[in-house]
Amino acid sequence: MSSRPPSDDVTGDWLGDPSAPTERDIPRAARGDGRPAKPKRFYAQAGLGESGHGFRLTLDGRAANTPARNPLTVRSRPLAEAVAAEWQAQGESIDAATMPVTRLVNTAIDGVAPRREAVAEDLSAYAGTDLLAYRAGSPDRLVAAQAQAWDPVLDWAHETFGARLILSEGVMHVTQPDSSVAALRQAILAVEDPFRLAALHTLTTLTGSLLLALAVLHGRLSPQAAWDAAHVDETYQADVWGTDAEAEQRLALRRAEFEAAALVARLAGEG
Repeated sequence: MSSRPPSDDVTGDWLGDPSAPTERDIPRAARGDGRPAKPKRFYAQAGLGESGHGFRLTLDGRAANTPARNPLTVRSRPLAEAVAAEWQAQGESIDAATMPVTRLVNTAIDGVAPRREAVAEDLSAYAGTDLLAYRAGSPDRLVAAQAQAWDPVLDWAHETFGARLILSEGVMHVTQPDSSVAALRQAILAVEDPFRLAALHTLTTLTGSLLLALAVLHGRLSPQAAWDAAHVDETYQADVWGTDAEAEQRLALRRAEFEAAALVARLAGEG
């Protein structure tokens, strides 16, 4: 533990020179850069400090930054508390895998906020390739399961955003109406909060469905229901052929990221 007096920015203490990362490069570790070595915990207490822009993570009372050295600050107190809780829950070492909320908040501040239009454009591409538009032709049990899970979401998207998708059987690409793609793009652009937009992006990429992600963001589906809907095919295959331990482990990791994104989306909308 450092004996130097607290300052208003601990970047110099635990980020170091970004061109020469060390074991104390905590934010880089929090983003999960794949390095096997886990940095040692160097602080006793994670907390929050109020600022004109919201609530900033503090470590032993010293203000924390993101990997790009932006203030690690969020407007929502519940979201800030979730970030602080992840840091407080760390053991002797900092384990990036147990900090999905922090990593997504870092991404929102460093990557989404300064390039919102680019992120929205990236998400808009999913409007033309949404998972829910591609249906199985057989067996009847899978066809029925997809319809039960997906049709209500398609109806909601049409009623809410004016987007009607054309369905296709199999994996043959189907071109969606320009009006529907444009309507979904507007739904994305309406998400002004960078934390909710970052969450929407993660929810979409993990499921392959912009519609399911929007349904979670707007409270139409619970995270559990959306996750189940995104994995109707996998559930059917597991019922028929059984489960694979390695595949289940990979799926569990993806689900943890999905649930963290859903949490960020919800908490970012709370005061």
